[in-house]
Amino acid sequence: MDFELPESSRMVRDTVARFVKSELIPNEPLIIRREAERGFEDTALIPAELDAHLQNKAREIGLWGIDVPQEFGGQDLGMLTKCLVIEQLKHSIVPFVLPPESPNLFMLKELCKGDQIDKYLLPYSRGEKKSCLVLSEPGAGSDAAAIKTSAERRNGKWVLNGTKIWISNARRSDFMIVMAVTDRKAGKKGAFTAFLVDQGTPGLSVPSSYPMIGEYHPYEVVLDNVELDDSQVLGEVGQGFAPLSKRLGVRRLEIASRCLGLASRCLSMMIEQANTRHTFGAPLADRQAIQWWIADSYQELEMVRLMVYQMAWKMDSGAGDVRLDGSMVKVQGTEMITRVVDRAIQLFGGMGVSKGLPLEYISRMCRVMRIVEGPSEVHRWVIARELLRNGLPEN
Repeated sequence: MDFELPESSRMVRDTVARFVKSELIPNEPLIIRREAERGFEDTALIPAELDAHLQNKAREIGLWGIDVPQEFGGQDLGMLTKCLVIEQLKHSIVPFVLPPESPNLFMLKELCKGDQIDKYLLPYSRGEKKSCLVLSEPGAGSDAAAIKTSAERRNGKWVLNGTKIWISNARRSDFMIVMAVTDRKAGKKGAFTAFLVDQGTPGLSVPSSYPMIGEYHPYEVVLDNVELDDSQVLGEVGQGFAPLSKRLGVRRLEIASRCLGLASRCLSMMIEQANTRHTFGAPLADRQAIQWWIADSYQELEMVRLMVYQMAWKMDSGAGDVRLDGSMVKVQGTEMITRVVDRAIQLFGGMGVSKGLPLEYISRMCRVMRIVEGPSEVHRWVIARELLRNGLPEN
């Protein structure tokens, strides 16, 4: 077994690290201020001009289309490299995302066909269009198979009706991937279909949003007799559940990669503070409690890193089903950063919960991560169910 990262991946990682240090970290006070001031308002945390600058800078230094296939104009460096990029980006709290986001890219490149490739996949791959997944509903959050939004055939059209909630980026997306029920009698493996719905389609509205802690600000999406042609079906009718599951697995891997970056930032801050801060005549580094916080945080971080890199390697090598891996990295990553940032705040004391450091922001952000894309309790149930049914997997 070779645990050494490929040279190309290390080069990209180091390039991102320099980008974060020079472009993102200096803008953290701005992000903290905007998040504190926006309150209930739907205000983007990154100003448009700053986001445009960061996007242009990233393109200039080659941080573009990391996991986009070469035939679509990308670098096709794989999921492991994309995880390294995300991890490095989250050494900063600036919510900058390199387009395209991997989860929807995976779903689109697997399912787009015909004119959909030019209309959706290619501009999305180039970062010219934004998308969002429209899945969760008031009665169907963690249980995605319980969605009630319907798509019925009427006069040669698909007519969608339903209400969705907790939809990230709904107002800022050019198109949506909407999951709907097309055959309620088919069971979850044949009941759901994905549809491509353009922003501005008659009957589609985003009437309200949900102010939340941290950087999240999701929306409600209402579909009121939204009429679509067959050309807007993404993939095959009734076959939306399997690609959706793969897409959710990619997002969980991304979340775990973010947790690695945030935890690394917290641990670096802890080490520096422990070596420079003195209390009662001795550095904090001499206190056993501090030493254990640092030792435990490092071990937990490294264990999650191994799980994340292994799942990414499996995806790149086509090594089969990674749904169990997705649940594991989601649980361990989000719970690890929760513990690490809590220790960091405790080490810094009053300054740790102030707006002068990013720690309190990270603490609130990572609290949301234990809920979105499936809470820890559901993923533990998924893991246990798989093991109890099929026993331990072969290594």
